[in-house]
Amino acid sequence: MEWTMTGGVPGAVALMQGNEAIVRGAVEAGINFAASYPGSPSSQVLGMLGKIARERGFYAEWSANEVCAFQACTGASLAGGRALCVVKQNGLLCVADALHCAAQAGVKGGLVIVSSDDPSAHSSTNEFDSRWQAMSAGIPLLEPTTMQETKDMIPYAFELSERTGQVVLVRVTTRVCHGRGNVVLGSLPEKPRAPERVGEWDRMVCVAYMHGPALQKLEALRACFETSPCNHYQGPERPEKLIIAGGTGRLYGQEALRRLGREEDTGFLSLGTLWPLPETYILERLRTAKEVLILEEVDPFLERAVQALAGREGLGVKFLGRDNALPPVGELDPEVVSAAVCRLTGGALPEKKAAGGTELPVREMSFCAGCPHRATFYLLKRVMRQEKHPGVVVGDIGCYFMAGQSAGQYAWQACNCMGSGVNVAEGLGQLTNYGLDQKVVTMCGDSTFFHTILPGLVNAVYHNANMLLIVLDNSATAMTGFQPHPGTGLTAMGDRVKPMDIPKILEAVGCQVEVADPFDVEEAEKTLRRLLDRKGMNVLIMRQPCATLMAKERSKKPVRVWVDQDVCLGDGCGCDKYCSRVWGCPGNTWDFKKNKALIDPVTCVGCGVCAKLCPSGAIKVERGEEA
Repeated sequence: MEWTMTGGVPGAVALMQGNEAIVRGAVEAGINFAASYPGSPSSQVLGMLGKIARERGFYAEWSANEVCAFQACTGASLAGGRALCVVKQNGLLCVADALHCAAQAGVKGGLVIVSSDDPSAHSSTNEFDSRWQAMSAGIPLLEPTTMQETKDMIPYAFELSERTGQVVLVRVTTRVCHGRGNVVLGSLPEKPRAPERVGEWDRMVCVAYMHGPALQKLEALRACFETSPCNHYQGPERPEKLIIAGGTGRLYGQEALRRLGREEDTGFLSLGTLWPLPETYILERLRTAKEVLILEEVDPFLERAVQALAGREGLGVKFLGRDNALPPVGELDPEVVSAAVCRLTGGALPEKKAAGGTELPVREMSFCAGCPHRATFYLLKRVMRQEKHPGVVVGDIGCYFMAGQSAGQYAWQACNCMGSGVNVAEGLGQLTNYGLDQKVVTMCGDSTFFHTILPGLVNAVYHNANMLLIVLDNSATAMTGFQPHPGTGLTAMGDRVKPMDIPKILEAVGCQVEVADPFDVEEAEKTLRRLLDRKGMNVLIMRQPCATLMAKERSKKPVRVWVDQDVCLGDGCGCDKYCSRVWGCPGNTWDFKKNKALIDPVTCVGCGVCAKLCPSGAIKVERGEEA
């Protein structure tokens, strides 16, 4: 990784993942500053930048949230530094207020945002299209397709940002972030340029009169994009059938044309500059077209813009796209694009070879073996069921999002966006004084606590809401790859710092706080019951390190978990196969021939919680060398 990021002879070819290409592009651009909050599919970008930051002479940080990251980048830009902010689509929405202000105020040093969208929500709670934010804020939008373009667009974006004094958004998607391809390396600067002193009359202030100049910048960018090297056309000079594609839609479209043998008679316009639209460049091909297919992820962003352009010019063009030829949701794939291209060209799909008759089993998402969250939600559900009126649980975003599924006992009833749980619960908690006869519980992770929980927490304490906040402290930003946060005592650049103490922060704002270990089942359950019965704003910190983080440590202390077949009652215990179905740990399984519980020695991490909860006491744990 270090060679492709910081070395290599210019002109050499390296196989890179898209996220690596972003890093290489940033290093070639000579960035001074990089900031991010982890979010898949682009979590690896800041992680790699942090490892090489000192070597290359720039600063990198995992910020407490995306707003902190972007505003810090704005500060670096004020001193003439080149700053890179990396977010995912949800994080870009968090940044919206700051982004719109910065777009009108302008920038000095280049300021580039890389927003990674996740079509089909592979590692997200929803699929958003971040391109609308560029249109709304009035900033230029670039979208690469290949790994080479991804690397090359980052320096191009910084040059564009400084030339126009504007923030630039580079939008990538999951397939670009995680795909791989050959990249020709460019040259690296000896060192980033030195920051400039901020002068007395330097101004980056968003005021009303800056709106007009911001719109003028947009028109200047439109003229610049007319000759941008990021746009390409191939096909007949005056096409009647035309495909316009952005991002990965370009690759699917080109593959479909090859499969169908329609490359010669179908025009193919690839756009890397999606906003503002290079209108003259597009109209050159659009004026002769009778039918146009638009290929893009996720929303009909490009489709709407090109339709508006055609309507303004009075062109009688029939459009195919997300509205009528492609699925309205989810990411594109070769089959759906091929079908749409056939509809455009009048061709027929090649016959598909018959697939095997065996269907793959459906696998629901689950917590990792030994995950402390599983124990927390099992106990929470058990306690809640014993209430006179079962309580209401509000979820949040993180690994524990799976608490709304069987993996977490279907524990929560509602979940909105990251950091919203404490606010939703506060509203419910206030209604317990006006007739709502339910206990109110919400949750967050330790990383989310620092990300967006604090303002809502202060609000809930200030208004004395009747509720319980459970902080699931597993000592990591586990869902996105174990990045550090303010509570871990580690920075992106590897510095050891004093970790922020969550209980002390909670006590400082006036919360009643207790700490429990979810693996100490009996005591954790008692604490949970006590706090549910206590009025006011209460907090329970469930503290147990992530099972994946602890795997190496446990391997040094051998643990054997097994089922005593003479004790196991099988179906006779009346627990509906508690071990594999109710508890749901991947380390627990079932012998359907013998109707007995089993432990998978490969998957089991030896936490031993299943032994504490087993109704028959058949699950045994042995610790020490003999295990």
